[in-house]
Amino acid sequence: MKTVLTNRIDQTFARLGDEGRMGLFPYLTAGFPELEASEPLALAALAAGADGLELGVPFSDPLADGTTLQHASEIALSNGASLSWAIGLAGRLRARTDAPLILMTYFNPVHHYGVVRFVDDALAAGVDGVIVPDLPSGESTELADVAEPRGLYLIQMVAPTSTEARLAEVGRTARGFVYCVSLVGTTGARTTLSDRLPAFMDGVRSHVSQPLLIGFGIATPEHVRAVRPYANAVVVASALADLLDATPPGSRESALRSFVAEMRAACETARR
Repeated sequence: MKTVLTNRIDQTFARLGDEGRMGLFPYLTAGFPELEASEPLALAALAAGADGLELGVPFSDPLADGTTLQHASEIALSNGASLSWAIGLAGRLRARTDAPLILMTYFNPVHHYGVVRFVDDALAAGVDGVIVPDLPSGESTELADVAEPRGLYLIQMVAPTSTEARLAEVGRTARGFVYCVSLVGTTGARTTLSDRLPAFMDGVRSHVSQPLLIGFGIATPEHVRAVRPYANAVVVASALADLLDATPPGSRESALRSFVAEMRAACETARR
């Protein structure tokens, strides 16, 4: 009997596998550059070919983020964005799309919001997964025990510093996909990718059968083409934030659509 996939993340990666291409998941900080811009920009990204969205929850101390996303978070917070506002944004988007919506947040806002309340509200808004980069696997039980039985995936992250034991644990427990941090350090657009990336990704794949998404530093179509042999999807974050920051408000949607369409085209060639 064929397994029925109920989470939109699983459905999307199954479709990508059938189509033989990588997925594209743009990252947009909720509330940046303006509150009222977030929804139309997200919808423009989806219309241009994005397979899903990561919605970044602005936070005052984003340890994993480089200067670009720190700046975006500061602007979003000054605009009045919050975890509650980001969940509301997800709900408005869910009314317009069936694409996967993934919140990326630090644990402090979730803790203050309340874990059970957070899961309740995220599911009600149609969120499919959550990434919490500062939540070590040994401390994730509280959130995972509430979220995952109800179908909200707690997405796990691995990095070049991850041990063999950690990779094996992820392979046993991951849901949806595994977020592979392409480098040691914070987020930010790079001109080149690490030459250690192929060995790192092969090491992850030796332990993990779930889809692999590469993030941190993916900024150009050339980067996308370079990682096609190793990943099931990519996330583009800082390069997109830089583009929005540098573009006049009236031109942002068209600039975003062009950028996303170019990155999507680079995803098309089949993986090995």
